[in-house]
Amino acid sequence: MWWGHASKCRCSTCVPLHHIQAEEIPMSTPSKLYGTNLALLTDLYQLTMASGYWKSGEAETEAIFNLFFRKHPFKGGYTIACGLSHVVDMMENFRFEDEDLEYLATLEGNNGERLFEEAFLAYLGEMKFECDVDAVPEGTVVFPHEPLLRLRGPLIQCQLLETAMLSVMNFQTLIATKASRVVLAAQGEPILEFGLRRAQGVDGGVSASRAAYVGGVAATSNVLAGKLFGIPVKGTHAHSWVMCFDSEMEAFEKYAEAMPNNCVFLVDTYDTIEGVKKAIEVGHKLREQGHEMVGVRLDSGDLAYLSIKARELLDEAGFPDAAIVASNNLDEHVITSLKQQGARISVWGVGTKLATAYDQPALGGVYKLSAIRRKGEETWQDRVKLSEQAIKVSNPGILQVRRFTRGKTHVADMIFDERDALAGDVTIVDPMDMTRRLRIEEGTVSTDLLEPIYRAGVLQHDELPDVHAARARAQEQLQHFHQGIKRFVHPHQYPVGLEKTLFDRKTRLILEARGFEH
Repeated sequence: MWWGHASKCRCSTCVPLHHIQAEEIPMSTPSKLYGTNLALLTDLYQLTMASGYWKSGEAETEAIFNLFFRKHPFKGGYTIACGLSHVVDMMENFRFEDEDLEYLATLEGNNGERLFEEAFLAYLGEMKFECDVDAVPEGTVVFPHEPLLRLRGPLIQCQLLETAMLSVMNFQTLIATKASRVVLAAQGEPILEFGLRRAQGVDGGVSASRAAYVGGVAATSNVLAGKLFGIPVKGTHAHSWVMCFDSEMEAFEKYAEAMPNNCVFLVDTYDTIEGVKKAIEVGHKLREQGHEMVGVRLDSGDLAYLSIKARELLDEAGFPDAAIVASNNLDEHVITSLKQQGARISVWGVGTKLATAYDQPALGGVYKLSAIRRKGEETWQDRVKLSEQAIKVSNPGILQVRRFTRGKTHVADMIFDERDALAGDVTIVDPMDMTRRLRIEEGTVSTDLLEPIYRAGVLQHDELPDVHAARARAQEQLQHFHQGIKRFVHPHQYPVGLEKTLFDRKTRLILEARGFEH
C-alpha cells in the first residue's frame, strides 16, 4: 500500500482505491493540450524542401519513409516504443491554418525577398493528409534499424511530418525505455515517477509522465498527467510542511489531522531516525482514531542503512505493513546497488534521472526515404542512403518486421521487403556484420509488427489502445525475451537482421552507387 488518490490503475501493485474509468477521462492529445494544430512544429528545411518538391513537380511523387533508431539507449539490450497516440493526433489535425500561412508569408530569403511563393502557400492551405501509415503498437519491444513507423504517400506530406514525429517518438520512446529499466531494477516493487519539477519544460514533464507509465511505473506525482491520461497520482508532503511548524511532531500531527487517509511522513528534515520515531507515535494516534499510517519516506542520507533501521523500528512498534518510500536521485543502477546492500525499501520515487533520461538525453531516432514511385510508374525505385559509417547506411524497400517465436520465447526479428515472396526457410543477415547470419526454419511461429494505422489518410481504428493497454503490452512482451537482453551491463544482443534477399539488394545498390559493377 502507498499513498494518494488513484485514477484507474490496472497494475498488480495498486491498492483498491477510488477509481475513475479510463473512458471517462478526456485523453490528452497535443492539439488539445496546446489548443492548436502543430503543422508548424517543424524545421524550416522541411518547408524549403516542400517548396522545392512543389516547384519541381515532385510534390505528389509517392514515397516511403521509415522512422527508426540505430542504437539502444542507455547501452541497453531493448527499447520500448512509445508516442504513437500523439503522432496520430498530429496527423488527424495536420493542416495549415490561415494564420500559419500568413506567418510563412513573412519569411524572407537572403536577398530580402519572400521565401515562399503565394501559390505554394495556397497549395499548403488546400492540402489534406492522405498517407498510408503503419506502426508498431505502443509498448512494443523494439530493436535498432526496425521501423517503428512507415509512411507511404505524397512525398511532400511525408517530408513535412518528419520533424514532429521524430520529436514525439524519440522522447517518449526514450523515457518509456528508461522507466522500464528502473521498474526491472525494483523487482516488482512499485516505482513512482516524481520528475515534473526537473523535466525539460511543461511538455517534457507531461510527455515524460505518460511515457514513464507506458514503461511500467505505477503512478506519477504529476496531477495534470493524471487528469489527461488516467494515470494514478500519488504524493504526500514536502520538507516545507515540516518546517512550517514549531516541531516535527506538531507537523506530523497536523498532517494526520488534515489527511488521515494519506499519511506517509517525510522523516529526514532534521534527523531521520528521530523522525521515524515521531512518525510511529503519530501512527499509533491514527490507529486509535480508526486510521492507519501508510508509511514513511526517506529522501537523503544512507538509504540502505536508514531503511533497515526504519524497518526495525516500524516492525517493533507494530507497523509491519507500513511502507518505506525512498527518493533522492535514484535510477536503475542506484536501486540495484541498494538492493544488493539489503535495503528495506518497498516503494521507489524516481524523478530527475527518469523524467530527463539523465544519462542519455536523446534517442537519436531518424527518418529515411526507402523507395519512391513517380506518377504513371508501376515499379517502386529503391533508395538507400550511403555513409562512411556502416551504421548510417539506410535500408531500401517497403519494410516490415517479422518476429519469430519458439515456445514462449521470441528468438529473432527479420526486417524484410513486403514485395519479396518468402517461402521455406529464411536467413537473416546482421546489417552491421554480414558474417553473422541466422537460419530460421519454415513453420516457425511469427508475427508482423507493423500494423495499419491509416489508409489514404483515413484512420483505421475508432480509437487506439490507451496508456494502460500500452503499459500492459510492454510488461507482457518483456516476459517473452531472454533475460540477457534485460541486463544493465553488457546485455545480450537479440538477433535482428535483414532477410537475405533484402540484404543482397541493399548490397547491390551500395556497390552501384559507389561505382562498382555488381
